[in-house]
Amino acid sequence: MRDGPASEQPLIANVEPASFRMHVDPEELARDPRFRPLRPGVGILVLYGDPSRGACSAFLRYEPGASVPSHRHGGLEQILVLAGEQADERGSYGAGSLVVNAAGTVHSVHSRSGCLVWITWQDAVAFV
Repeated sequence: MRDGPASEQPLIANVEPASFRMHVDPEELARDPRFRPLRPGVGILVLYGDPSRGACSAFLRYEPGASVPSHRHGGLEQILVLAGEQADERGSYGAGSLVVNAAGTVHSVHSRSGCLVWITWQDAVAFV
């Protein structure tokens, strides 16, 4: 990343439009100072939207042992695990896994070892 204020630094430095490949350095991204607390042990770096009000895309950084309690998705959710491992009631997902949850899905999420994910929501989530 280049020097300068955090708000001027790119989130994704190298995108190849011809092949639609995105190059992300998970270790560098995990150190980004723009992450803000979302839940205990879980930080969020919002790309667009507001996670509490509707459609949103963000990076989530889980500390080892962090979790998000049971919640219901009002719309489609997509999670790409960039580093580490994330788990829910249906299984465990390592780096490179793409998890798609349909509207109405209810689940809780945790990471025993910590992880970094890219996540998009079509609609806000409701904690149950």
